[in-house]
Amino acid sequence: MIASRWAGAGFIALAALAAPDATIPAFSAAVPGATLPGAWHAQAVRRIHAADVRLVADEGATVLQVRSEDAFGAAAIRVELAAPVLSWRWKVDRVLDKARLGAREGDDFAARVYVSFEIPMDQLTFGERMRLRIARLIYGDVPSAAICYVWDNHAPPGTSIWSPYGERVRVIVLRSGAGSAGRWEEERRDVAADFRAAFGREAQPLTGIAAGNDTDQTEETATAWFGDFRTEPR
Repeated sequence: MIASRWAGAGFIALAALAAPDATIPAFSAAVPGATLPGAWHAQAVRRIHAADVRLVADEGATVLQVRSEDAFGAAAIRVELAAPVLSWRWKVDRVLDKARLGAREGDDFAARVYVSFEIPMDQLTFGERMRLRIARLIYGDVPSAAICYVWDNHAPPGTSIWSPYGERVRVIVLRSGAGSAGRWEEERRDVAADFRAAFGREAQPLTGIAAGNDTDQTEETATAWFGDFRTEPR
């Protein structure tokens, strides 16, 4: 997806964003347009076409829309939360014909939700610390671990693999296939449980959320919509 291993893995740098939020501003509380609510910001990657990220009206509510034409884009926000139960709804207009889960050349999705974490440096191996320091030197405040929830084209829901771009990003398929394209789908994830299953350790605080899609590998066009992100205490 992206020339850099770290950016390609889904580590979205959040250094340019505002101070972390204790709550997640609601898209539904804003008006349609290019201005995102609260500390949400459109996120792009250098040398990759930027997706169109904006708020739109859909079925009487304001939602986030991300449209990628051979592009990458997301709305991202920094947060400071104990790993919560996270819920949201999302919708896609289509799945990607040429996407291939687990392959660098096909690492595109009609919709993605990244959740980022910060693992203390003293809990990382020497090699992990070195790679993270280099990534932060180049890209800024990239997190040390992430889970990427995706809407795939063929892998069955529940499929869980490491990103082909990096060993610190776990990709989990929540929706798959074109059968529910054009229809809102509800998600509810125990982020702490997903973290433990992926990384084999107690869950670290949630430090960022990013919602978007990417089609730069497959050179396709896809649109994703996202409703409000909500948290529940565990």
